[in-house]
Amino acid sequence: MNSKQATCPFVIRRLTAADAECYRALRLTGLRDRPGAFGASYEDEASKPVGWFVDRLEANVVFGAWQEVSILVAIAGLRLQPVKSSHKAQLWGMFVSQEARRAGLATALLAQLTRHAAGAIEEIRLSVVTTNAEAVRLYAKAGFSVYGLERRALKIDGRYYDELLMSLPLRPVG
Repeated sequence: MNSKQATCPFVIRRLTAADAECYRALRLTGLRDRPGAFGASYEDEASKPVGWFVDRLEANVVFGAWQEVSILVAIAGLRLQPVKSSHKAQLWGMFVSQEARRAGLATALLAQLTRHAAGAIEEIRLSVVTTNAEAVRLYAKAGFSVYGLERRALKIDGRYYDELLMSLPLRPVG
């Protein structure tokens, strides 16, 4: 094993239809374990067939971090917008498995998505619940800034959650 492999045991690459089963499993883990971190629900997506996840991977730009080549441990997606909004994209579905946290994977996934998007779009946007301080810090450190607040954006088990709206300009505004 060379020193680069020793310091970075993860491989980050764009997911394809062939990765749908691994993607589905990790996505469902995130939805189940961290329901407040996602607009989607575990109950809804758990009932979807693998083909639905294939369609998601093909319609979006989704990167994953793999441990030992075969274990998907982190994911993040970028949803490109229709023509009149094609200058921006929406970051969604960021999740790092519990056992892979604190390895810099969220930062690495954000960097990979930003590099991928840089030539095609002008801005990346996201929403994050205000109570997820760790994610808010991560996004701020990556250069995202708050441009709004959506009150009562999510309702989970009768409780409302506000979301910060954040953006990262990839080109100078002007």
